[in-house]
Amino acid sequence: MGKNKLKKFAEMETFSNVFQPPYEPMAGHWHERYFRNDHPIVLELGCGRGEYTVGMARKYPEKNFIGVDIKGARMWAGAKEAEQEGLRNVAFLRTNIEFIETFFAANEVDEVWITFCDPQMKKATKRLTSTYFMQRYQRIVKPNGLIHLKTDSPFLYTYTMEMLRLNPYPVRCSTDDLYADSLAFNEQFSDARALQTHYEKQWLDRGMSIKYAEWQLAPLTAWEEPTIEIEKDSYRSYGRNYVSSTNH
Repeated sequence: MGKNKLKKFAEMETFSNVFQPPYEPMAGHWHERYFRNDHPIVLELGCGRGEYTVGMARKYPEKNFIGVDIKGARMWAGAKEAEQEGLRNVAFLRTNIEFIETFFAANEVDEVWITFCDPQMKKATKRLTSTYFMQRYQRIVKPNGLIHLKTDSPFLYTYTMEMLRLNPYPVRCSTDDLYADSLAFNEQFSDARALQTHYEKQWLDRGMSIKYAEWQLAPLTAWEEPTIEIEKDSYRSYGRNYVSSTNH
């Protein structure tokens, strides 16, 4: 591990807004032990640098935001920014998302944002919009709480829309081109358009479209996982900093 990463991890230990091993038991106690209010809790899963977490916290001081990611060196940026600004409605949780239900009690979460996550094209159970994860979210999110997906990946968007077609989650809105679709200028898309992450700006600069979907987490007791064949994202195999010439 490089010296810079070690420095960031050491600094993270001093941040009051970061929760990482050894974990303090917080499930069911986020309002009383950290936020000191009863405002709605919103998660950003795969938060990376925490740009959405911090940006939404600034925009909505009446809500509490928690960025979740396993990459502490990335999370450091958002955690430090929030700490320096004194944003008390922001926290960061360093963990694998598959363990998310360990850290929250039933009905403790109001909304979930999934922003530019890895589409995990090889294994469905690793996709953050899979039925595998929907079941986990259902255990911690209030009935009919909102799930938001914002992605550059045609593969993940297609997969997610098929998942939503097969499972009766009420879809509030969706678009395969957030900044070109005239319908996406409606009020219901305003939060999706309000903030742009570092990676999102990269994709837009390269002429790629951003996809967005928002649905309610209706209580289900059975799920059907998509089995359709979906064309893979060609640029992904070259890494996040490369876009195939076919996508220009």
